[in-house]
Amino acid sequence: MNIEEFRTYCLSKKGVEETFPFDEVTLVFKVMGKMFALTGLGDEAFRVNLKCEPERAMQLREEYPDIIPGWHMNKKHWNTVYFERELETDLLIELIDHSYELVVKGLRKKDREILENL
Repeated sequence: MNIEEFRTYCLSKKGVEETFPFDEVTLVFKVMGKMFALTGLGDEAFRVNLKCEPERAMQLREEYPDIIPGWHMNKKHWNTVYFERELETDLLIELIDHSYELVVKGLRKKDREILENL
């Protein structure tokens, strides 16, 4: 999955916006104002930080060399995933979905209701 496919997929999800809150090269995807994916546009390798349930994050890191603790993030809750190496597209989509769903689950009830009605 390349960066354009990644971007298109993220934007296809309900309530998602793309932003550059930190600088002009760090692309951040948010659902209802909460971050679920970010990537550096100037990086040599295309990698994405994705939120992950802590136990699953550790299992993924042990199983896949292209999944490492979240770079510049809380390493308990975030993984950095290399997108253009060995990982299958189905797994990448699953990881994006998991990150999105974790963030949605953590939204206030009011925000989840707004999201469902979009």
